Amino acid sequence: MAEEKRHHLFHHKKDEDETTGGYTEETVTTEVVTTAQDEYDSYKKEEKQHKHKQHLGEAGALAAGAFALYEKHEAKKDPENAHRHKITEEIAATAAVGAGGYAFHEHHEKKKDHKSAEEVSGEKKHHLFG
Repeated sequence: MAEEKRHHLFHHKKDEDETTGGYTEETVTTEVVTTAQDEYDSYKKEEKQHKHKQHLGEAGALAAGAFALYEKHEAKKDPENAHRHKITEEIAATAAVGAGGYAFHEHHEKKKDHKSAEEVSGEKKHHLFG
């Protein structure tokens, strides 16, 4: 076959440059200008994300705690497999503590972003003790 055919999934070009694969190279420089409003919006967005993650952590702690209580009940109800249920209960309780710690961490991240957003916007509220 004298003429080589190339089959591409999305484009068909007859005059492809071999070095760049048919694409031209160009350098684009952009200057990023951040304003107080952009920073405020960024902090508010992060605050919302941390709030969502905090709620997920709380839900995980609740679910793991409920499962630990269920396994504790099963250990009493099923004496043959009580050891297995006790081990599973301990694992679930550990997961509940970890999820609670994660929720606590996200709560503090949310508070930090809220405080940063207030500082950027200039509407810092004056509280008596904190």
